[in-house]
Amino acid sequence: MKQHHPSSKPSPNNPTTKVRIIGGELKRTLIPVANVPGLRPTPDRVRETLYNWIHHLWQGQYHDKSVLDLFAGSGALGFEAASRGVGHVQMVESNPEALRHLRTIRDKYNLTTVRIHSHDAMLVLNRMDASRFDLVLLDPPFNTTLLEQVKPFLPQILKPNGLVYIESEKAQTLEAPFTCIRSSKAGMVYFHLFQYETSE
Repeated sequence: MKQHHPSSKPSPNNPTTKVRIIGGELKRTLIPVANVPGLRPTPDRVRETLYNWIHHLWQGQYHDKSVLDLFAGSGALGFEAASRGVGHVQMVESNPEALRHLRTIRDKYNLTTVRIHSHDAMLVLNRMDASRFDLVLLDPPFNTTLLEQVKPFLPQILKPNGLVYIESEKAQTLEAPFTCIRSSKAGMVYFHLFQYETSE
């Protein structure tokens, strides 16, 4: 997972061991980051931009949405979604220390809509049932092939017009019927929001 890869470096925008929730019920709350080598929380300004995009697309309606945070790591992306009132947030993480932090945060703030799974991301995708998500968050370790391994699974786990967020060390593409509707760059980090444009 994200925190295992030795070439993944902590963002210079997050030199401390805590990250700040940007919006929603937990706005301005600082959550601890597990002391795991290579863990790389999504920078505050990137999360703020991403959720501004999502807020516009969802017209501020979060309660009926479901989100999959496939490489949860610090939990910054998934807890941001939960803070904003998303109806169901499913986090996937395999590192024991990161898992402990995720569960501590969830329990401390009574985030009953968050489920945390102790599994490898690819194993979860291979065993996924009929679950479908409105948003899939992908922030795997940099300099790996994990994104390419995950991409073929996306049509199976997304609702029609569902969104995919990808954070990476290089620009990303997804083939039709995916469309890149937003993209930006912060420092050395590229981030994109794609939409699965199908009515199936």
